[in-house]
Amino acid sequence: MTASHSLPTAPLESLGFDPRRSARLLDTLQAEVAKGRLPGAVALIARKGKVVLHEAIGQLDPASGAAMTKDAIFRIYSMTKPLVSVATMQLVEQGRLFLSDPVARYLPAFAQVQVAHKENGQMQLRAPRAAITVYDLLRHTAGMTYEFLGQSPVQKMYDAAGLRTTTRGYSNAQFAELLASMPLMFEPGSIWEYSRSTDVLGALIEVVSGQTLGNLLQDQVLGPLGMVDTAFYVPPEKHHRIAQAFAHDPDGGTPMELIDLTEVPCLESGGGGLGGTVADYARFCQCMLNGGTLDGERLLSPHTVRFMTSDHLGRIGQNRTENAGNMLAPGTGFGLGFSVRSASGLDTLPGSVGLYSWGGIAGTTFWVDPKEDMFAILMIQAPNQREYYRPLFRTMVYAAMVN
Repeated sequence: MTASHSLPTAPLESLGFDPRRSARLLDTLQAEVAKGRLPGAVALIARKGKVVLHEAIGQLDPASGAAMTKDAIFRIYSMTKPLVSVATMQLVEQGRLFLSDPVARYLPAFAQVQVAHKENGQMQLRAPRAAITVYDLLRHTAGMTYEFLGQSPVQKMYDAAGLRTTTRGYSNAQFAELLASMPLMFEPGSIWEYSRSTDVLGALIEVVSGQTLGNLLQDQVLGPLGMVDTAFYVPPEKHHRIAQAFAHDPDGGTPMELIDLTEVPCLESGGGGLGGTVADYARFCQCMLNGGTLDGERLLSPHTVRFMTSDHLGRIGQNRTENAGNMLAPGTGFGLGFSVRSASGLDTLPGSVGLYSWGGIAGTTFWVDPKEDMFAILMIQAPNQREYYRPLFRTMVYAAMVN
């Protein structure tokens, strides 16, 4: 397969979308560009296997003034996680890995991991009561965290170790060893805390497969789906297609520092290292919506797709302190690589029960709604405005769907 934009198209009105309401969505995004808050965007909506909207808005590069294009390459950050989760479940389907396997079986440094707890106002360490499993990594119950979610002692250790800024030169195995050297924030299996566990998962499946994460993804997911522009590195002939953020945050003036996709990274971050296009990710979404297959290529069985996109938290609670409390909305659980809507109410955003989704820290977002047989993707590079544009896009897409 040589192109990633081969999903069929159909008129908006033929699949239940009001053209005027759909135009309002695009006009609203264009108005945000005019205000100088949004550099540019690419939006896509598909239903019943056909793309009904795929539009580029604003600027690809605010510095040069180049116009946004539909084939723009975005840093998708945490939208890498669903792809790595699918690659993991392929290994499970192949009998090469069990979800119940302890992580230390493949990454021995985790045999010595400790859990932090407070005693007399001081951080103390103890051995965990249960081992971290592959299952914990997939559903973010491994006890790990992200440094940007708060100011706990463990999060401060993450930040002091330079996980955001100085570790791109590490291999995946070295990065996992670094994480294993720092204490867990919670007992494994006890709390949902969005974390760097998918980075560890990327290192683990390298051991299981005997391949680098980039090669594994190419062989098992990206290549079969024809996702020709999705990778940890953008080659020189595609540099002109990389979407850029404003040099400084339009709301606060701070410099916008994003990963450099033009450099070949040593660290192929399973949690957030990929760049890619909307058209590429649409092929992934359609494959999931089809039950694990697209254009004759089967990635997963329908049962595995349903399993991954079911809630796997049950009564496991979410850490609600500081920024962590904003990661899952009320009525939303988490599956194996995706958030999963479990109630029709309780949240301020529209969407059916069973909707699964995730996003990236630079502003990209997607969701798949099996009940409506549709999915939608928005890609932007506006990190500090993401919590505005994600709900705006979700609200206006469902407002445009009238049948």
